[in-house]
Amino acid sequence: MASPLPTSLPRLSLLSKPSPPQHHRLLLAPTRPDLSRFECRAGQTGFFTRLGRLIKEKAKSDVEKLFSGFSKTRDNLAVIDELLLYWNLADTDRVLDELEEALLVSDFGPKITIKIVESLREDIVAGKLKSGSEIKEALKKSVLDLLTTKGSKTELQLGYSFCCVIRKPAVVMVVGVNGGGKTTSLGKLAYRLKKEGAKVLMAAGDTFRAAACDQLEIWAERTGCEIVVAEKEKAKAASVISQAVKRGKEQGYDIVLCDTSGRLHTNYSLMEELIACKKAVSKVIPGAPNEILQVLDGTTGLNMLPQAREFNEIVGITGLILTKLDGSARGGCVVSVVNELGIPVKFVGVGEGVEDLQPFDAEAFVNAIFS
Repeated sequence: MASPLPTSLPRLSLLSKPSPPQHHRLLLAPTRPDLSRFECRAGQTGFFTRLGRLIKEKAKSDVEKLFSGFSKTRDNLAVIDELLLYWNLADTDRVLDELEEALLVSDFGPKITIKIVESLREDIVAGKLKSGSEIKEALKKSVLDLLTTKGSKTELQLGYSFCCVIRKPAVVMVVGVNGGGKTTSLGKLAYRLKKEGAKVLMAAGDTFRAAACDQLEIWAERTGCEIVVAEKEKAKAASVISQAVKRGKEQGYDIVLCDTSGRLHTNYSLMEELIACKKAVSKVIPGAPNEILQVLDGTTGLNMLPQAREFNEIVGITGLILTKLDGSARGGCVVSVVNELGIPVKFVGVGEGVEDLQPFDAEAFVNAIFS
């Protein structure tokens, strides 16, 4: 049990479990950390916009992690370089057939694969593509266009400022099925946001799985974030999340990250609970949550599409987190999900490390799978 707090500091309610003692001063003292780099001044970009851009810029400097994370998909697609190395016009049909197979094996999906291959065929016949290197560049451009046309808003949309008054906290709900890496992704996201200077509060809204609360508390300790948990067993998730958002609003937090119970997309009673959570958040802060991020297991490939469709219809997904892609050769599913649903991928999990939840960058992704 945590040691008593000094009388000069506000006490936590029964709904909150503090991080270890070494974090109390940072998180509970009236004075806030130095966030001068994010201060909103006339003519400057808002706090959340700058935070999103900083995260995006950090992603560009971490291209090597993204590159290594997609090694298995890249190995699958390496045959394309061999096919195009000695390409000539007479071999067009054979080469394109094998290229089609390589894309399908990497889970680009039949619809996208046919679209890409037929576009290349037309350009070859028209004389627009005259070498293997030109065909490869056209292939990469086709994939990049698919990602940027329908999934361009890859930055976190955390809020807005009006007359230099920033609406806080931003609220992010994280949803998904069991075993997809939801709680871990939330913890890694908290780490990244905290590292960039944001004051983050976690909400342990997964009230069905006891281990989920313990898991999130461990992440709170690792990241130095506060966490709000259920006061009693079988508490409603909406109640826990609502209390967290209220606390975030009262105590000046920048972002509240809300975990939710994992559920199958076919379990409608549990899906309805997500609606209750969303409504509970909006009652505290009109217009929130700012983001509803769905975590999808990358090893399931195209099987993730039905999940994403159902969740989107129920609560309106604003962005996707694709996990476990480092252990999968099915990285093409990233393109399929964006093209089919029009929902941007915001983060990808490319490893077990705390920094291996990478902001998604379409150009870096294309370069990583077609090296």
